[in-house]
Amino acid sequence: AIAAKPSSELPEYSDDEKCDVGLWGLAVMGQNFALNMASHGFKVAVGNRSPAKVGVTVQRAQTEGNLPLVGSKDVADFVAKLRKPRKVVILVQAGKPVDETIAKLSNFMEPGDLIIDGGNEWFPNSVRRANALEPKGIHFMGMGISGGEEGARNGPSLMPGGPKEAYDMVEEIFTKCAAQTATGPCAGYLGPVGSGNYVKMVHNGIEYGDMQLIAEVYDVLKNVVGMGNEEMADLFEEWNNTELSSYLIEITYKILRKKDDQTSEGHVVDYVLDKTGMKGTGRWTIQEAAERSVAAPTMAAALDVRMIS
Repeated sequence: AIAAKPSSELPEYSDDEKCDVGLWGLAVMGQNFALNMASHGFKVAVGNRSPAKVGVTVQRAQTEGNLPLVGSKDVADFVAKLRKPRKVVILVQAGKPVDETIAKLSNFMEPGDLIIDGGNEWFPNSVRRANALEPKGIHFMGMGISGGEEGARNGPSLMPGGPKEAYDMVEEIFTKCAAQTATGPCAGYLGPVGSGNYVKMVHNGIEYGDMQLIAEVYDVLKNVVGMGNEEMADLFEEWNNTELSSYLIEITYKILRKKDDQTSEGHVVDYVLDKTGMKGTGRWTIQEAAERSVAAPTMAAALDVRMIS
C-alpha cells in the first residue's frame, strides 16, 4: 500500500477557500452532478484527467448562475481544496479507470476521508476496493445513479452502499440533490458496500425488461394493427397520462414523433438500425439471478433479444 502524502506536500488553502465536496471525472454525468450539488449551495471542487473539461465545467457554473464550483489543476490541488474529512465522488469509466483514479486520490487522502464511486460497477469490485482502502483508514462507497444526464443535473435517484458512518458524511448533500417525490427524496442508505451497486444492477435489469416490452408493443401496433408512427405516438402519449406513466413511455412517443433531419421526409425510427448495444448491467442481473436460482424470464428474454440484434 502507498502511504498517504503528508498535508505539507499539498497546496495551501484557507478554510474559506475549501470545498464541501469534490467530484472527479467530468464527462456528461460528472459535469451535471457537480453542477447539481453546486446548485443546492454546496461548494464543489472539480477535477479531471484532461484539464479542458475542468474549464468547460467552471464556465458552465458561471453561466448557470455563478454557482459555487471551483476547478483544480491536478490531483494534489483537487484534494487540497477539500475540507476535512474529505468527500470525493468519482464518475469515470467502470473497471480499470476507477482503480487508477482511486490509487491517485488515495495517495493524497487521509484516514477518515471518503471516496464514492458513482459508476455502474459489478458489486464485488466495490467490495474489493473497500477492502483495499481499509488499511489506509479511507472509507469507500459504491453508489448507483439513475436518471441519465438530465437526472444528474436536476435530480437523480441515488443508491449508495457502504459504511453507515460514511453515508452520514454525505447524507445531507445526497438527499438535497436527489429527485424529490411526495414520499421524500430518491436517496437513502441501502446497506454495506456493494449493496448500492447491487440495487442499480437489478434496476437496470428490470429496465431491460421494460424496454423489451415496449419494443414488442410497438412491433404489434406497427405490423399487426397497421398503425403509423404519429398514430402510435398519440397512443403512447395517452398511456403516459394513465397508471402507465413513466420516463420510458414518455421518450417512446417523443422518439416516434422525431423527424429525420438527414432526409427530406420520414421519421428517425424508420431509418435507424434495428440493433442495440449494452454496458453489461442487465447481463450481470441475469447472471446473479441464475447464481441464486431465481427465475427472471422477462429480463432473460430481453437480454437474449439484445444479443440477437
